[in-house]
Amino acid sequence: MGESQSRFYYKGTSGKTSSVRIIRRYWRLPIVHPFAQIDPRIDPKLRRAATIAEERANAHSHARCWHYVKEALIAAGVINSYPKTAYAAEAGQELVRDYGFTRLSIHDPYAASLGAVLVYGDRNRGHVEIRTKDGFVSDYHSKNACFYRLVAVYGKFSS
Repeated sequence: MGESQSRFYYKGTSGKTSSVRIIRRYWRLPIVHPFAQIDPRIDPKLRRAATIAEERANAHSHARCWHYVKEALIAAGVINSYPKTAYAAEAGQELVRDYGFTRLSIHDPYAASLGAVLVYGDRNRGHVEIRTKDGFVSDYHSKNACFYRLVAVYGKFSS
């Protein structure tokens, strides 16, 4: 085997010699998303729910997003009883029907205000999360929005 400046050569378990290209430089482009804005019309308890959800969030998903969001909404006093729907994709309908939430005319998750509840749909159960100052939170915290199709953004106005 000859020396090469651009490839790394190795022998696999079968004894066959293989090579891969050596990456000398890697410039990571930062992913820049705007911080969430505070909408004064939205109930301040929703901002508190976002903080509570962040404190309770895990490092990775445990597939319990709607459960964690329900718990945060109850702990913050946004809703007064435990929602009955089992799937996250059904969350928005119940929040509007039973808890006084309003569907907001926002179609970009990054444009949602702090404390807004975002509902995503997919073929199975969907996903729900709360917008935080620098990302999104459900059963885990993420700087990026969910990759599912955004169904709607919900908020509750102060009374």
